[in-house]
Amino acid sequence: MTLPGPGVLAVHPSALAANPCLACGACCAFFRVSFHWMETDAGGGTVPTGLAEPVDLHRVAMRGTTCSPVRCNALEGEVGTSVRCTIHPLRPSVCRAFQPAWENGEPNPDCDRARAQFGLPPLAPGWHQPDDDSPPEAPAPDRRAA
Repeated sequence: MTLPGPGVLAVHPSALAANPCLACGACCAFFRVSFHWMETDAGGGTVPTGLAEPVDLHRVAMRGTTCSPVRCNALEGEVGTSVRCTIHPLRPSVCRAFQPAWENGEPNPDCDRARAQFGLPPLAPGWHQPDDDSPPEAPAPDRRAA
């Protein structure tokens, strides 16, 4: 078995169904991602300082999100197909707070707007089952052929 190399995303189809963000990434390629500079590792936070650029005296933004076209430098992959955040566990609070539409049973017009920019349909209610955070089970083997 060969593991994918750098820049190659291997996402299991069941993961895409469980989390549409893994096939989307529109928010990371549409919005400016600004936050307080103390969220960077230079300020005692977690966001790598090298991935942030100054906005004003107190705020920084993720590199790539202050220019046009917008695309966060931590985003890897193709928007609308297969993406991942290369610093996901270290991402800023604004990214942690952004929720895909209907994740908690409520719409998110900003999610819909970002998706529309890339020709993606809005997420539909019911894609997320809040009481079931377990991974999908593999289908039972077909025993009829045995």
